[in-house]
Amino acid sequence: MARTMDNLYIGGSWVATSSKFADLNPADGSLWAEVADGDVQMARRAIDSAQSAFRQWAGLSYSERAHYMLKVADEFERRRDDLVQALQGEGGGWFGKGMFEAGYVPEVFRAAAAMNYNAIGEVMPSEHHKISMAMRRPMGVVTVISPWNFPTLLTARGLAFPIAAGNCVVLKPSEETPYTGGLIFAEIFEAAGVPAGVLNVVSCSRDNVSAVGDELIENPLIKGISFTGSTPVGRIIAAKAGAHLKKCCVELGGKDALIICEDADMERATSAANFGSFMHQGQICMSVEKILVQEQIYDDFLQAFVARAAKLKVGDPLADNGNVIGPLINDKQAGKVKEQIEDALAKGAKAVLGGKVEGRFVEPTILTGVTPDMKIYAEETFGPVVPVIPFREDSEAIAIANDSEYGLSSGVITRNEARGLAIAGALETGMCHINCSSVNDEPHVPFGGSKSSGVGRHGGRWSTETFTETRWVTLERGGRKYPPVF
Repeated sequence: MARTMDNLYIGGSWVATSSKFADLNPADGSLWAEVADGDVQMARRAIDSAQSAFRQWAGLSYSERAHYMLKVADEFERRRDDLVQALQGEGGGWFGKGMFEAGYVPEVFRAAAAMNYNAIGEVMPSEHHKISMAMRRPMGVVTVISPWNFPTLLTARGLAFPIAAGNCVVLKPSEETPYTGGLIFAEIFEAAGVPAGVLNVVSCSRDNVSAVGDELIENPLIKGISFTGSTPVGRIIAAKAGAHLKKCCVELGGKDALIICEDADMERATSAANFGSFMHQGQICMSVEKILVQEQIYDDFLQAFVARAAKLKVGDPLADNGNVIGPLINDKQAGKVKEQIEDALAKGAKAVLGGKVEGRFVEPTILTGVTPDMKIYAEETFGPVVPVIPFREDSEAIAIANDSEYGLSSGVITRNEARGLAIAGALETGMCHINCSSVNDEPHVPFGGSKSSGVGRHGGRWSTETFTETRWVTLERGGRKYPPVF
């Protein structure tokens, strides 16, 4: 039976809307929930509520705000099983992916709480013997616009650190996952007793997303924007934020490479490739989308990789927890992946595994013979499809990996750590993982990319720095004299 979630969370209260929109289960297209469809007026109300709560929230001691974050973490842990089921039903994710996400989110809030015990500034030398200090303080109201692929994790990352630092947040989740990326946060913040107005949640349909999104960027009370999503949308958000001189942290798409050197451990290489390419159907910004294998081990690797990937089961994750490859999020995404596969095959590529698309379900697909003129070589796929490309020298692998507008993450598999570090140093990515896949994250690390993969960093003190203001404050104690004419 479908859920009914016909209220937004504004100012600590549940506010009814005049209309709802359908939230579908991507596995079978059934109605998973009916969700409140917010509009511009509701967005303004949420912003005003956050602004009204800001002074009191920022005025709490750092330890009080930290304790609230710990209560939120505990409440997420208590709701773990409910969250996992929701992530499967609303987002189409594998059971194991849901368990990971549900286990990760409490740690984000604990890391945010820990940040409140760190230094928030520094004392600098002064030519005039002043006490010269650089100090950080919260900005005010921050907008968080979160994605659908890891909705709870990426929403938590976007809002936990700004809120712990003393900001108030207006959250707009993706219209694909309005509950797991949005309204569950309202439920949990309310249960944890977080003061009214600190978090406000405005869900909306695709029809209203443009107008609501503009309000959440351009409203004068908004001081910062945290966005995770596609590069085309991120460009628009960053441009609008820049026009208003507002701080913006955007984490966007990727076309990440996994480089496998001839000295790689084969078990490590194939497992990193399998996980990095096919976890959550490849719907991860840092998924492996190009596997580059040194030609001496290319045939052996390909045979072992195909055998490993062939064991992954495709199907509705709610029907069987063993179905690792669930549906893509919607028909549009499935159509895009199908188009890339068909384009590659038409231009001479070969599917050595998979290639079939049935509705929103795409088989794990491994392609060989992929060349730069194919769409799948350059475009982000966001599906369970990966080309395997041979290379001769490290310089060639680096050139292929860097031959992209994106620069999010990367991986290098080699027994020679010095070689791995040298390759990592030449890659144009914000992150690189030696002897691991490109899919990596921890709550306290600087997560983000370069080139068209984003601006700024989420996580740990980098989030805190992004969503606070740095101020210079001095105490005159040295008796500095002014010119005699004054």
